[in-house]
Amino acid sequence: MDTLLSTSPSTVVPSSLSPARTFASPSKLSYAVATFSSTPPINGGYLRNRLPLTRPFTLSTAPKFSIRCGAGVKEIKESEFQSTVLESSRPVLVEFVATWCGPCRLISPAMESIAQEYGDRLEVVKIDHDANPQLIEEYKVYGLPTLILFKDGQEVAESRREGAITKAKLKEYVDSLLETISVA
Repeated sequence: MDTLLSTSPSTVVPSSLSPARTFASPSKLSYAVATFSSTPPINGGYLRNRLPLTRPFTLSTAPKFSIRCGAGVKEIKESEFQSTVLESSRPVLVEFVATWCGPCRLISPAMESIAQEYGDRLEVVKIDHDANPQLIEEYKVYGLPTLILFKDGQEVAESRREGAITKAKLKEYVDSLLETISVA
């Protein structure tokens, strides 16, 4: 049984209800006011609105994501990196992605569009972050998605970009990179 203390030293009020809120004066603790609720506390005193799941979430019912590439974007592995990227006669835009990465899935349609639009001047490839740890370490990929442009087997200076990007900004990014490498 809880007790409620009053500001007067001689008054003690017994109570079987727990306080829902207690307010005190910010300057001095000269008085206390407590309010009581007739409903017992739930979940340690925190009331939450929880909706029941219609079916339990298990490994067999969990959604599975994969890296999908359209006609313009090719997914490569570490073993193909040398021949596809470093030995390419054209510039290669490499996108480091992961199946669990939401921003990677967001920019995927824009990457497909860029691959189709710039197909004659630029090759676009995807590399799965989880399946290619040596490339991730070698090129120090810390954020996903990461875009890096390669030309003549070298990473183009100032070409690295991390995070999601809109299709319009992606097009500006690619245009500026292609202009930079054609001037050099």
